[in-house]
Amino acid sequence: MDPLYLTMPVQMVVADAGTHLVFHDNSWDGRVVLREGEEGAGSGVDRPGSSELRMEGGPLRCWVLVGPPARVAQGWSGLTGSAAVPPEWALGYQHARWGFGSTAEVRRVVSGYVSRGLPLSAVHLDIDHYDGHRVFTVDEERFPDLPGLAQELREQGVRLVSIVDPAVKAGDAVHASGRSVGAGGAFVRDARGQEVRGEVWPGECAYPDFTDPAVREWWGGMYAERLARGFSGFWHDMNEPVSFAPFGDATLPRSARHSMDGAGGDHREGHNVYALAMARAGWEGLLRLRPAERPFLFSRSGWAGMQRYGGTWSGDVESSWDGLRASLALVLGLGLCGVPYSGPDVGGFGGSPSPELYVRWLQLGAYLPLFRTHSAIWAGRREPWEFGPEVEEHARALLAERDRLRPYFVTLAHLARRTGAPYVRPLWWGNPEDRRLRNCEDAFLLGDALLVAPVLECGADRRAVRLPRGRWYDTATGAAHEGPGQVLLDAPQGRIPVLARAGAVVPVRGAGGGVELEVWAPARGRTGGGVVIRDPGPGFEPGEVERYTVRWVGDAVVVEDERGAAVPGVVVRGL
Repeated sequence: MDPLYLTMPVQMVVADAGTHLVFHDNSWDGRVVLREGEEGAGSGVDRPGSSELRMEGGPLRCWVLVGPPARVAQGWSGLTGSAAVPPEWALGYQHARWGFGSTAEVRRVVSGYVSRGLPLSAVHLDIDHYDGHRVFTVDEERFPDLPGLAQELREQGVRLVSIVDPAVKAGDAVHASGRSVGAGGAFVRDARGQEVRGEVWPGECAYPDFTDPAVREWWGGMYAERLARGFSGFWHDMNEPVSFAPFGDATLPRSARHSMDGAGGDHREGHNVYALAMARAGWEGLLRLRPAERPFLFSRSGWAGMQRYGGTWSGDVESSWDGLRASLALVLGLGLCGVPYSGPDVGGFGGSPSPELYVRWLQLGAYLPLFRTHSAIWAGRREPWEFGPEVEEHARALLAERDRLRPYFVTLAHLARRTGAPYVRPLWWGNPEDRRLRNCEDAFLLGDALLVAPVLECGADRRAVRLPRGRWYDTATGAAHEGPGQVLLDAPQGRIPVLARAGAVVPVRGAGGGVELEVWAPARGRTGGGVVIRDPGPGFEPGEVERYTVRWVGDAVVVEDERGAAVPGVVVRGL
């Protein structure tokens, strides 16, 4: 049993014969052996690949979805649940660090961003803001007026996000509250009925059994304390769950008992769904406490369907070029597994990236759904100005571009909920029959409109970019390139290739703060178009879908709405 992070028993196959997704609906420990088939002459049904799955227990149950990638994604969303739409502010740049040890340190960092004109949406407080690392507490000496700090930051456009760990220190007030839940208390027990204890940051801890509805209701109510402190979002960590004094694995003993929503079971079945149930508890509690606001919640661990309650991040990714490359693969894979909102710790978690690596990581993160820097208490700083004036200028341009694209990310978030399509998509998404695109793992599509080609190699200042069919414009130079094919593009340290599809409609933030339409000219004799969904506010309104058509009329590019009326004030590029 791997006790760390996410388990997604989902397999998507894209081949000459078509696309299909298989979901092994079994949360027990297991092993998968994949044997890849051969493509080319004589491939297909006569030389198929194979997938062998062996589980320690549970049902032999799987679901198979067949069709084009977009249809498969929509079916998967219908099966496991529509993705949560994050609040608009959570689609901006966020800064976290294990080591924000005081109000003064938080103010210093936020002031650094504000004084330099660097956009910042949120600051995340790690376990060091707790009193003795105990969940749902605050160290009042280092953070004497957390609600006041939260209000002060909010007036500057910055939200506070709180880490929430599941382990509860034995003997504290939260533990006492949990022991009064129901007939047997809120915590996981062994076969003899004794609480299972583990060692986590606060010391000896008990673990809530989130697979029990009564426990979920109790735990969800605990977020009232966080909201009263001024927090706007929540970051679930250590929820595999982790124990530093492992019972064979660094988690709970396999014999630990869980409610499993009344069916009963042990940790062999409950381990992989523990964090999913914790996310559900937090999400449902926040809905009860603030029903008019969409919660912001993301979780280190989870299982199929976790997208209903938020997203995830990379966990403790290595501060290296390998870690950078793995981050892109992770986000792409999670999107295909139905979790569209994710991202890495920009810069890596435990090390000190070079200025070059930091910039390249920031360039990737700026085009991923969760855009967050984060690092360990012993690691190097992650504020852009800590890397020198040149890096700071590169960061300024990147953060400004992410801020400008936030309306586009809002549209992608609502489309993900409606259709199951991830924000970040493999290059083959619209052309699964193209083998060359299927073999491309170093670039991605951001929605239908943009192609992003990050630099993932040390010292590179140019890179080859594989293009799907159609015309693509380099957004930095305006140069047009025709696909399918491959082009070699400049990628100096301050820029990565980002290309726009001809005919695309991209909602962006204008100079006055409102939403404007940026349109890329279609090829002569062709049309284009796109959809826009504006932020409907903090609640659960679905947002109105605006559909636009782009076409040539004489020597001008005209954008029309669904009624055929010309749309004024459009910025046309690529002419």
